[in-house]
Amino acid sequence: MRLKSLKLNNYRNCQDISLDLDYDKIIIVGKNAQGKTNILESIYYLSALKSPRTSNIKDFVKFGENGFNIEGELYKSGTDVSLEIDYTLDKTKVLKLNGLKTTPKNYKSAFNTVLFSTQDLLLLRGTPQDRRDWLDSAIAQIYPAHDERLTKYNKIRVQKNNLLKSENIDNSLLDVFNEQIVITGSNIIYTRQKFISELKKYALEKYSDISTNEKFSFEYSFKHFEIDDIAKALRQELEERKSEELARHQACVGPHRDDIFFSLDEKDATKFASQGQHRTVVLALKLGEIDLIASKKGYSPVLLLDDVLAELDDLRQNYLLKSISKNTQTIITSVDTLLFEEDFLRNVKIYTISNGCIALK
Repeated sequence: MRLKSLKLNNYRNCQDISLDLDYDKIIIVGKNAQGKTNILESIYYLSALKSPRTSNIKDFVKFGENGFNIEGELYKSGTDVSLEIDYTLDKTKVLKLNGLKTTPKNYKSAFNTVLFSTQDLLLLRGTPQDRRDWLDSAIAQIYPAHDERLTKYNKIRVQKNNLLKSENIDNSLLDVFNEQIVITGSNIIYTRQKFISELKKYALEKYSDISTNEKFSFEYSFKHFEIDDIAKALRQELEERKSEELARHQACVGPHRDDIFFSLDEKDATKFASQGQHRTVVLALKLGEIDLIASKKGYSPVLLLDDVLAELDDLRQNYLLKSISKNTQTIITSVDTLLFEEDFLRNVKIYTISNGCIALK
């Protein structure tokens, strides 16, 4: 898979940009706050319909403008594919695949990316919500229906919370919400468990390539694996903690409370891992994502590296750059090209960006 071109109109500080990206490796060079991250964010949004920086689509609109437009041309499995997102402040978002309007589910199946940013380096020390967000975003690259299940689940959870906050609680309605949480939640948990078991195969190998003396692993917090066992356990926990939910006026049971546990030598990595070990874990996860997507789809996703090289030491920089397959298109942002070896720069297209304006170097 390759992103051949990108057009941005009124996307954040990028008023009118058209990029030829039909190369294996592209580097976008510029100082901070000039628009480098905005370009990578737009590519990720073009593929996943979400951003790691905001959940409010209005944040993408350039100040003083009425909307934004993103267009991309892909080459995938011998076929050209066009993608377009058009949004205006007074209308709904319009998605187009090969020029025709389409649904988010169909749209997201067309283009796969893996984004690796400095924000990801905080994954282990972040909140459980940060880790769930990472996991769910990664899953949606392979199983697009996962996002729809999450949306449905969150609507049910909000309705249940509203009921728990009311003065007169209808217990029969609460039972209905709980059963919906069991059905939808068990599917979410099952998919998360399945994805983690699939990702492990690749991520553990990547980690051992960098650090041969440590045993790395990660597990999902919910300990049941079969769908029927998950549903049974959820029902039991909902019953056991019913009084707690009534007292706290909120849903305390379900996949919105789960976490991912990372360990090094069977110790909690969030507490005992060094900064270098944290970075190795995240690096292994991201490279593992690429290999997993390639194994499922038959082609590599586009890799987006957002200012991440400056945060890695020489060992991890070299491993990352040398691990990138020739079949993986890579788009990198950096403040300069000093971090790259001459061999890496030989067949690279380099752009420079300043205040949202971009040009070939």
